[in-house]
This record gives sequence, structure tokens and C-alpha cells, in this order.
Amino acid sequence: MSLLFNEILYRPLLNLLIAIYNNLPGQDFGLAIVLLTFLIKIVFFPLTLKTARSQKALAELNPEISAIKEKYKNDKSSQSAAIMALYKDKKINPLAGCLPLLIQLPILVALYRVFLDGVKPENLNMLYAFVHNPGELNKIFLGLVEITAKSPWLAFLAGGLQMIQAKVSAKNMPVGGNKELSALSSQMLYFFPVMIIIIGWNLPAGVMLYWVASTLFSIGEQWFVKRNGPK
Repeated sequence: MSLLFNEILYRPLLNLLIAIYNNLPGQDFGLAIVLLTFLIKIVFFPLTLKTARSQKALAELNPEISAIKEKYKNDKSSQSAAIMALYKDKKINPLAGCLPLLIQLPILVALYRVFLDGVKPENLNMLYAFVHNPGELNKIFLGLVEITAKSPWLAFLAGGLQMIQAKVSAKNMPVGGNKELSALSSQMLYFFPVMIIIIGWNLPAGVMLYWVASTLFSIGEQWFVKRNGPK
């Protein structure tokens, strides 16, 4: 691991996770992961809300975008320029929806390293001076799941929840007659969950537990955004 990655992501996440673990009754490492996930979601909720607003605004532009495509259907260059001008005029970034995923991926990589190596007793020397070293960790989540081992059923659960989240997101964010966007949404509805199952099959259960908890909290965030209406 590079020094930058180590000091900015890996070590802080390891210390925060162990600090949560130390203060949990019964010291369940799986529950510590769930609580860490909740804290991460709280920190990034303002960004999530901003992204939801951007996606809603983007969906509302679909009729205008369709009109531009029809007007310049034989001139792709003018079509692209007109669409970008529309985004600029409405102050919308069409790539804003990718930002939360781009931020989450490095965190997922850091957590993978934490679950794979960081939680070993001999590697807890990475703890800050003010974080108590618990020694041997209780890595059995709710007495059922070994956090550092593979867990195919958690991979399936993560994939299923991802599909539910995609469906909830699709309902909250209508495509407004945009056939291309509708087709892409339909493809991603099944492609992404399947990829999560395939990748998650060989990952430590702790990583998939993080993904499951993260997806559940994301569904809750989408419900909150829909109920309160991004403006």
C-alpha cells in the first residue's frame, strides 16, 4: 500500500472500526462494520442529497433533450453542443451521479485491506495511541458469519438488495420518455447485481456485510429523498 492511501484511508478506517468495536457491548465485529457503514453514510449524505437533486433535474430535461436530438438528428456535433449548452444553462452536471460511486470505491478497497490484513492481532500496531488494542477480535457476526471468510449467501443478499435499490431509484427518477436512458436503466437493473454476486463470491464476508448495510442505508436515503422531495 502506498503511504498516501495508508494514511488517508486505510489507517483511519481501521482505527475508527476498532474504536467502534471497543465500545460495543459484546464486541461484535460485524456490528462494528454496520455502525461504521452508517457513519460513512451520514458523512456523505449531503453529497447524496445533492446528487439526487441533480438526477431529478436531469430527468426533467429529458423532453428538451429529446427535442434537441430530433432537431439535430443528422448533425451529431451540433446535437452534442446543444445538449451541453442546455446543461450549462440549467447548471446541471450530467456526471454528478457517478461521484458517490467514485468516492465509495476507494473506501471499499481500503475496507477490503482492513478485513483481509488489518484485523490480524499482529497488524493492530497501526492503531493510534488513543485507540485501545483489543488483541484477538470476535470476528463472528451475530454468532453466525465469520467476517474474514467468504460468504456466498451475503453476496447473493448484496446482489438482491442492489436490484431493489435500482428499482426504487428508477421509480424515484423517471426517464421521461428517453428510450436510450430507459434501455440503459433496464440493463443496469440486472447487470450490476449479477456483477456484485460474482465479485462478492470471493470477497471476505466483512466487505459484503459493508455492501449489504450500505445498500440498505441507500434505500432508506432514497425513501427520505422521495418523501421530502429534492428541490
